[in-house]
Amino acid sequence: MVESWQGYRGRVREILLAAGLDIGDEVEVVKPDGEVYRGYLMSRYEHAEDGYIVIKLRNGYNIGIAITEGVVIRRVGPGPKPAFKRPEPPKLDPNLPHVSIISTGGTIASRVDYRTGAVKPALTSEDLITLVPEIAEKAYVEAEILLSKFSENMTPSDWDKIAQKIDEKIRSGYSGVVISHGTDTMHYTAAALSFALAGTPIPVVLVGAQRSSDRPSSDAATNLIAAVQIAAYAPFGEVVVAMHDWHSDNVIAIHRGTRVVKMHTSSRDAFRSVNAEPIAYLRNNELVLNDEHYNKRGSNSYDYRPGFSDEAALVKFYPSLSPAIIEYFLERGFRGIILEGTGLGHVASNWIPTLRKAIEMGVFIGMTSQCRFGRVNMYVYDNGRDIKRVGVTPLEDMLSETALVKLMWVLARTRELEDVRRMMLTPIAGELGYRTLPSSMRPEQT
Repeated sequence: MVESWQGYRGRVREILLAAGLDIGDEVEVVKPDGEVYRGYLMSRYEHAEDGYIVIKLRNGYNIGIAITEGVVIRRVGPGPKPAFKRPEPPKLDPNLPHVSIISTGGTIASRVDYRTGAVKPALTSEDLITLVPEIAEKAYVEAEILLSKFSENMTPSDWDKIAQKIDEKIRSGYSGVVISHGTDTMHYTAAALSFALAGTPIPVVLVGAQRSSDRPSSDAATNLIAAVQIAAYAPFGEVVVAMHDWHSDNVIAIHRGTRVVKMHTSSRDAFRSVNAEPIAYLRNNELVLNDEHYNKRGSNSYDYRPGFSDEAALVKFYPSLSPAIIEYFLERGFRGIILEGTGLGHVASNWIPTLRKAIEMGVFIGMTSQCRFGRVNMYVYDNGRDIKRVGVTPLEDMLSETALVKLMWVLARTRELEDVRRMMLTPIAGELGYRTLPSSMRPEQT
């Protein structure tokens, strides 16, 4: 019973506990002037003002009552307890493409906790199917819970767990896989899976929601239906992120996993492809291809290589930042650092001796840009040329988040600096722009 009292504190909580009350009980509240209120005791927002209780009257209205000296609260009897009855699951057609939905948590699998006002994990993966029956019209879906985490709690070991589960589904013959995931770090996970599952023969679709499924403006159902359709029928074998392209529900953008970034904190169209166009759009339920460069569904180029090192870091340069930050990572045994430099790829010139020291120690230093669009070019200014001369590797138009994840993946495979450099500049999953690559290294085209 104690857990149900979250939301009540201090003297009021003590009074309710002493009266043997529980949330949902029918109570009678008698004021000193003889006024009587009868209703069902409700939980409260835990940060609301102390000294009140909330009851639901029989007419359906909620009222707050100040518990002052002389107020008497009596238990009338047990009231109806709030309960969720899951609807009957939709009938599935085994003749449709088989799609696996793997839940890892996040807002798409969450609801609002009206006691605290916060969003908390609540829906199971099975709930996603039951509460969004339209997906049964798209595919024969099977769902399971792998993780139940908000995405800020994801780690590289979680990426490996997800990759292993997807590999099992690929080898079991599924037409596609949908990963429900929190949006805050979904682009990191998408990049990680792009490298661990390079050349996947089926679509791997990461999907999330900016607003939980019990909000009127939720994008959860629309995104999930689209993700299942993409997983079942798209002609490409790629790791992608499928989210709203705009506020309306009629267009879902399908972003390559190594080219996508969350660009807005709360808008439904938060995700954008950077230095590339989305692979495709789902417009009014019709898949419209937008990029001729993609790995084909069913291709035989699949290369399952999981594993990520935790000895890599991402450092965002800003004016006055001391190069001592590099020394910090060197002292802790890090073997690779991605610099997010200014403009074309710069840090202050007083960093150069420390960068030289790090590289002489065999530590990889890669340069990306804080500018969301464009590519680094360290030949334009003297400072850039000096930084490159000591051994910093320019990473073309690779996103800094993708560069970090790729470096983690590379460092799990080699400790040799030259091998790290070579692998970081070798395209794996569309992380380097086509303008950078010779034609022989571009992805297979349709």
